[in-house]
Amino acid sequence: SAARVTLTHAQLAELAEQRYFGAVARGDLAAVLDCFTDDAEVIIRHGDLPTRIMRARPSDDVPHISEFWRHLNGNFAVSFTDFEHFVDEPAQRCACTFEVTLQPKATSPYVARGTLRLHNCNFFWVRDGRIAKMIVYYANPDTGGDAPNKPTGYPRAPTS
Repeated sequence: SAARVTLTHAQLAELAEQRYFGAVARGDLAAVLDCFTDDAEVIIRHGDLPTRIMRARPSDDVPHISEFWRHLNGNFAVSFTDFEHFVDEPAQRCACTFEVTLQPKATSPYVARGTLRLHNCNFFWVRDGRIAKMIVYYANPDTGGDAPNKPTGYPRAPTS
């Protein structure tokens, strides 16, 4: 059998920031998908919304992982900044915090919301040099309306 690919600390950070996020920012879906294993799973968690699961091997109730980036790149010009990486080289895992800026495209139904800046954290499980599992946690400060409807309702909005 073929030797397993093991990435160094620097290569794990590069896979996340340059290869994966770089391809997302360019809207290059083929390059994004090339970062993932053939059996990859993507899990998205956002506040109190239901967890969303997508897989490279979709099923009737689980969409293909490409649906995430088709939506994102179809509606927004995306950029990523302020990365900080947390790498576990022996386990082939990497997490990173970063800021993502979403500028709605002219044809996007989100154009009225204006530009969004999210503070995200992604976790990557890497196998043979590719992402086998990714969990996306994101904080969107403008969602949920008034404080009681936001995920925690904290801190309370000042009363006038």
